[in-house]
Amino acid sequence: MARNSDRNLVVGLDIGTSKVACIVGEVSDEGDVEIIGLGNHPSRGLKKGVVVNLEDAVKSIQRAVEEAELMAGCSIQSVYAGISGSHINSMNSHGVVAVRDRKEVTQSDMDRVIDSASAVAVPADQRILHIYPQEFVIDTHEGVRNPVGMAGIRLEARVHIITAAVSAAQNIARCIERCGLVEEDIILEQMASCEAVLNEDEKTLGVCLLDIGGGTTDIAVYTEGSIRHTAVIPIAGDLVTHDIAYALRMPTQFAEQIKIRHACASVSQASLEEMLEVASIGDRPPRQISRHALAEIVGPRYEELLGLVRNELLRAGFLDLIPAGIVLCGGSSQVEGLVDLAEEIFHMPVRIGHPRYVTGLEEALSSPAYATGVGLVLHGRQRVISGERSTSTRGGFGAMLKKMKSWFNGNF
Repeated sequence: MARNSDRNLVVGLDIGTSKVACIVGEVSDEGDVEIIGLGNHPSRGLKKGVVVNLEDAVKSIQRAVEEAELMAGCSIQSVYAGISGSHINSMNSHGVVAVRDRKEVTQSDMDRVIDSASAVAVPADQRILHIYPQEFVIDTHEGVRNPVGMAGIRLEARVHIITAAVSAAQNIARCIERCGLVEEDIILEQMASCEAVLNEDEKTLGVCLLDIGGGTTDIAVYTEGSIRHTAVIPIAGDLVTHDIAYALRMPTQFAEQIKIRHACASVSQASLEEMLEVASIGDRPPRQISRHALAEIVGPRYEELLGLVRNELLRAGFLDLIPAGIVLCGGSSQVEGLVDLAEEIFHMPVRIGHPRYVTGLEEALSSPAYATGVGLVLHGRQRVISGERSTSTRGGFGAMLKKMKSWFNGNF
């Protein structure tokens, strides 16, 4: 089988609370990405985006990776992994430096001012995950995107800094290592989703992405083409499933199926005449409920979730700065009526974000549930194009031997 480096393959690994998705993309010489492999397996060992059982998480990742390898006909050696959870924090910062020689801004000056802006106090249990430059200011000229080559004396940078719990990131890395894989990079999941579903016009005008997964709802706000705010709300699709299971007294796995197939977030759109057969616990016979009754269970939870998102945007001061509206993605965003409910709550346009900017397996990857996975592949593409890919991920006999040992230990 071909290795990652043999065919310029990039692998995105979305380790979510409800599923693990492994997506293999092949980068052409022109920089285009064709998806050639997809592996999907129910997630075990994670809660609200954080690893709580290492062994179970490793097994879920292994199954998804093996499925993707079979479809793509390759041997996966390295991955770009996503991370989420309520441990994620973010802040905006700025730094100022004097331009050397007082002539023109060089790459060294730009690196120094970003380092200056990044010199913030971070708790001992947190690590900086990403530093995104928002804009540069040269003397009094604001809104500069790339200051290199411009004349000036004083250079200022405004950046968005995202931090994550050290232990959470280390546990993700250990899961990947236990599977015999190399971690190319760890990316915040909503930032990966933004790469897959948002366009430049939305980012420039002002837009908010909501990635509603199984354990968390991830928020990312863009204005003037730059990321301005990120946040994580520890309420998502799993609570909706729990509500259905509790209210209808049914096993959780059947509640999840009912939610996916028949749930409606808008009570007014659910029919009283449409009846559903729901399973019971133990040996009790199945029962009949109306779809309207199911919507009365599901609707309030989604309304609560969207209300929390609105409060977060209001608190951060961005509710009136996103005229392009809300873009929904994630597996729990596929519930019927959610777009209408969100438009009622936010009073702005809302759409479902489907992964774009890639070819291959279009039908399978059209679901918003794969936005993060596709975004991770697109992030990897940029690393390949820029030549930043780690030389330690080229595979070889040592990496293959390590992977075989991991597979053997996990199966025998």
